[in-house]
Amino acid sequence: MLSTERLIISEAALSDSTFILELLNSPSWLQFIGDKGVKTEEDAKNYIRNGLLNSYKTNGFGLYKLVLKESKAPIGLCGFLKREYLANPDIGFALLPEFEGKGLMFEASNALSEYARSTLDFDEVLAIVMPKNKRSCQLLEKLGFSRKDLILPPGGKEELLLYSNKKSHSFGAASS
Repeated sequence: MLSTERLIISEAALSDSTFILELLNSPSWLQFIGDKGVKTEEDAKNYIRNGLLNSYKTNGFGLYKLVLKESKAPIGLCGFLKREYLANPDIGFALLPEFEGKGLMFEASNALSEYARSTLDFDEVLAIVMPKNKRSCQLLEKLGFSRKDLILPPGGKEELLLYSNKKSHSFGAASS
């Protein structure tokens, strides 16, 4: 689908279940995204089928697999989600711990942000993040997102920071 200097960005497949099982049980995923109950290869296949593949089919976008060009190893997910409680798609991302802090997620997110503008025709992309997730907040700001509000997702236990890549001065302001 997309290619950057170090990454191949493509749709996930059922054959990625071992990688998905590892990613969804990594410390960062569990701490900042939450336990999705994916504990077996079969759970991972169901997550891919019902989440990732369904989103590509239903929305025309989703979370994409990040693969290192050099080693062909899958290292993370990055892409867009459509949540009922948000007006626009939001960007989401996660890396296996050993690949954090190397600029790979900025590389992937930057490429996908351009893809969102040029191909998906998104005029605004949102992001939601736990306030304690400082690394994700820093990445969003580096990508040109700005903090707009605090929101409590339906059924959520804690408020999340809401970011937008739209250059308006106040949340919800009409663009000129």
